[in-house]
Amino acid sequence: MTHLIEKEPIVFDLKSILCLDYGTKVVGLATYNSKRDPYPLPFGRIIYKSDDLLIEELSKIIEEEGIDTLVVGVPYLTDGTPTKMTDRIMKFWLKCQSTFVSLNHYTQDETLSSFEAKERMKNLPQYNFKINLKKIDELAASIILEDFVKKNNLAESTSEKYPIRNHY
Repeated sequence: MTHLIEKEPIVFDLKSILCLDYGTKVVGLATYNSKRDPYPLPFGRIIYKSDDLLIEELSKIIEEEGIDTLVVGVPYLTDGTPTKMTDRIMKFWLKCQSTFVSLNHYTQDETLSSFEAKERMKNLPQYNFKINLKKIDELAASIILEDFVKKNNLAESTSEKYPIRNHY
């Protein structure tokens, strides 16, 4: 006799999400609050000095913004294999889990997010149709967060008039 096992759907109760595009020079930030924001928004950047100093800065942002979820972009090659940075970022993600124990923690594939950020910048008047290297990391973080939101159907509380990919 065969028994079907029903899996409970994963229910996300994520209110305010902070996403990181981790880099060894600059860390891009993006936020999304499904009750407030129509889509993930660039939130600035942190000049990278060390993981410990980055965690200090993140701690301030998490408290000030009421963040309950941290998403860290993890790079892979287009064939899915890890890059040189994958291991380093995963170690940082584990450090975040042990530091920010009250948060939900997720990773999101960030393959080609910087490339897509450059393409968007070249097509958007808010960037004067040019690549702005001071804004690229935060835009890449917002693209990573867009992918996370879409993948997990977190945008349902926003209306259909705010398509996630076409907000610029």
